[in-house]
Amino acid sequence: MENIIVVNGNELSFEQGETILEVASRAGIEIPTLCHLKGTTPTGTCRVCVVEVEGKGELVTACSTKAAWTKFQMEVQADDDADELCPAWGDCRLQELAYQYQVTGDRPVGERWDPVPMETVNPFIIRDFSRCIRCGRCVKACNEVQVNKAITCLEDSNGRITKIVAGNDKPLVESDCVFCGECVQACPVGALVEKDSRYKWRPREVKRVRTTCSYCGVGCQIELHVKDGRVVKVTGVDVPPNNGSLCVKGRFGYAFIGSEERLTKPLIKEQDGSFREATWDEAIKLVAERLYGIKEAVGPDSIGVFTSARMTNEENYLAHKFTRAVLKTNNIDHCARL
Repeated sequence: MENIIVVNGNELSFEQGETILEVASRAGIEIPTLCHLKGTTPTGTCRVCVVEVEGKGELVTACSTKAAWTKFQMEVQADDDADELCPAWGDCRLQELAYQYQVTGDRPVGERWDPVPMETVNPFIIRDFSRCIRCGRCVKACNEVQVNKAITCLEDSNGRITKIVAGNDKPLVESDCVFCGECVQACPVGALVEKDSRYKWRPREVKRVRTTCSYCGVGCQIELHVKDGRVVKVTGVDVPPNNGSLCVKGRFGYAFIGSEERLTKPLIKEQDGSFREATWDEAIKLVAERLYGIKEAVGPDSIGVFTSARMTNEENYLAHKFTRAVLKTNNIDHCARL
């Protein structure tokens, strides 16, 4: 019985070093948590995942307590408001848990949030400290997942988190932040939100479309949150190669999709220097004829092909094969920048 724990009457096996939360989650038993972030060091900060262990006089945090031969029962602690004005309303883990476990607050309305001004000077992220529950997930996302180390926790003499700060308590834009948005994706409440999409959508209003990020050849998997035919938000998908993480371009650089200046049809330049719209078939035929004519007239080495970091690896490979096998030249290069 050394590698067995009993959870609510269910015998569950575990591997050495696994936590109670990990063992229970693998068995499909939900233990609510807010501060736990996959792949990072557990801290037990939020204490939402506390469980009762037989023989122990106090509750323990399931996310940071190693599994051992024992029995435990679940106890839940949480507090939240279903605030229609919250930008994360409908997409808030704390709110979900409050509904699920029918938790109600017991503080006077006027004492629900600290009167702290929002930080709005950053280009992509708004920080609302009044909604921060000081779970530390954003810090772990920044320091352990992305390893940018732009933000950290201020603690009191008892080791309790009092505030999340960037540098010497400066705005993110004045810190080492690269605006990858990992902290936003990790935040379980409305303390960190995307500036451009704030108050523009609710989860029930959008359709999620999975696709591949087009900014480079890594192939990061993303979900487009689409409302009324327009992308209003981008999140990472927790699968390889990015495992949910994105760079600043992949997460925030989506405005071009719906830009009025975006070209949607090929343009052919006329003799007088003007451009006219053409079909794809016409444009491809014209390019093929011109390339063939140049190749026949002055040889294949008079042609060069330049590909882009904005293409996928597969597309760059096709361009390489086309250049060498069809055009019969080795004149192909690649722009390693965006």
